Amino acid sequence: MDERKDVPKDFIKLKSEKLSVDEVSELVISPYCGAVSLFIGTTRNNFEGKKVIHLEYEAYTSMAETEIKKICRDVRQKWPSVKHIAVHHRLGVVPITEASVIIAVSSPHRAESLEAVMYCINTLKASVPIWKKEIYEDEYSWKENKECFWANSEK
Repeated sequence: MDERKDVPKDFIKLKSEKLSVDEVSELVISPYCGAVSLFIGTTRNNFEGKKVIHLEYEAYTSMAETEIKKICRDVRQKWPSVKHIAVHHRLGVVPITEASVIIAVSSPHRAESLEAVMYCINTLKASVPIWKKEIYEDEYSWKENKECFWANSEK
């Protein structure tokens, strides 16, 4: 296989259907890469002593996709050897144990893909307009990400 035919690609998807780890990891596999690193963010059943029933996500979709594309460009500048990047985020209701976000990165060696995945999730939480609502047994709460720069600028 000619490496020029395996050009670096970014796979960005915001959807209301269940996310698939297999689908996301298969998107980034390359014969030129020895590493695929994944981050899977799942819904847990508790928060600060409260029982979480499920999460709900909303997004400003076009802006969120634009911001994720910027993250992918940043990753490629910081880690030029990164081959493919996939960022899938679920919208709507996400039940306990199901994935809210899956990020996958391939690179020739593990260090770059691991660092790039961490950068992707941290930057996504800080800059992408996706909002999370935690639904508890008898109440709900919109959650701001501690990393979110626009939420922290008002304090």
